[in-house]
Amino acid sequence: MNSQSARYFSRAQKVIPGGVNSPVRAFNAVGGDPLYVVKGHGPRITTADGRELIDFCGSWGPLILGHAREEVVEAVAKAARDGMTFGINTPREVEFAELLCSLVPVMDQVRLVNSGTEAVMTALRLARGFTGRRRIIKFDGGYHGHSDGLLVGAGSGLLTGGISSSAGVYVDEGDVFLPAYNDKQAVSDLIDAYGDEVAAIIVEPVAGNMGLVPPVDGFLEHLRAEADRCGALLIFDEVITGFRFGPTTYGEQVGITSDLTTLGKIIGGGMPLAALGGRKEVMQRLAPVGDVYQAGTLSGNPVAVAAGMKTVELLVEENPYDQISNVGKKLAESFQGLETNCVGAHNFYLSQLGGVFTPFFGRGPIRNLAEAKACDTKAHAAFFHAMLDRGFYLPPSQFECAFISAAHTDADIEAFISAVQDI
Repeated sequence: MNSQSARYFSRAQKVIPGGVNSPVRAFNAVGGDPLYVVKGHGPRITTADGRELIDFCGSWGPLILGHAREEVVEAVAKAARDGMTFGINTPREVEFAELLCSLVPVMDQVRLVNSGTEAVMTALRLARGFTGRRRIIKFDGGYHGHSDGLLVGAGSGLLTGGISSSAGVYVDEGDVFLPAYNDKQAVSDLIDAYGDEVAAIIVEPVAGNMGLVPPVDGFLEHLRAEADRCGALLIFDEVITGFRFGPTTYGEQVGITSDLTTLGKIIGGGMPLAALGGRKEVMQRLAPVGDVYQAGTLSGNPVAVAAGMKTVELLVEENPYDQISNVGKKLAESFQGLETNCVGAHNFYLSQLGGVFTPFFGRGPIRNLAEAKACDTKAHAAFFHAMLDRGFYLPPSQFECAFISAAHTDADIEAFISAVQDI
């Protein structure tokens, strides 16, 4: 069925480590040869073998408007014709920064970078430079990119691969604390013991790299209070959640003020683009006005900015969030009681928030990494392939999120539900 993809994978393994340019794409967690895709449009992708699949991965989250949205493609084409990159300031990056700051009031200023990893790496450097402290509190299973200091107790691809850190990473003992996500008391205990040494608390306000794990009531408010208590910065890593549930950040939507916010995925519209923003007094510590260095040859790239700006403008103009959320709720409601119908003896729980969901093969709700890891990954792998056989592409890992886009139709969702019931 996927002979062309298998041939490409065989060729790729000779010239690319593991045959892929990002580990989760290798399908190691679910088995079988990975797919190779030649095009996408709306909610669908087409493989090298000519198979059309309804896509619920969306390039891991950026494509909230669907694949190849016409207005975004046109904006990219126009920008490319004007020049791919200059390494000089452009009017469009100023306009995009103004747009982001207007939509995310907690961000007085913003610095554009090329990836979520780069944004978070800079945020931590900035927090340490601003506070003069070294230690960081992150949460076990939280993934904040692949910079060395945060590949400890990380989720996403590391968790998918069954490892908790990476070879080649040397982090001083105690530099990074790893309480369980949603554990308020553990955070308080760390602040009691080490508060005057903590530079920042960094968190995904909705965890998305151990599968979808929403915050329990009061958790984010508690982090804000504990950061204030010890003088640390609160960093919301909104690479996944930014512009996901509304035309702003999740922090803004729930009324919790972070000191720094990182953005990515959606704000790039499918291109390599991310951002770091926050309070002016903190952001002013960045070079060239401050003593915390950050730079990038392609930062603020005009083609990427064109894609991101058009995407954000369309989200503001069309405001598809209620539509997406209603589809997500419909999906979650349809999954209730399906344990005996679609997954046999396995416990089954669909974690869903807005247009984001993760099918867990375990008892819910899932509140932290330990509970996510207790789920049956073999059952998830079987579910992944059963859905793939029926024409649906989901993330090939128990520990990633699936995404509903504005391009998915009621018919797509009905077909998805029918496929689940057919398993």
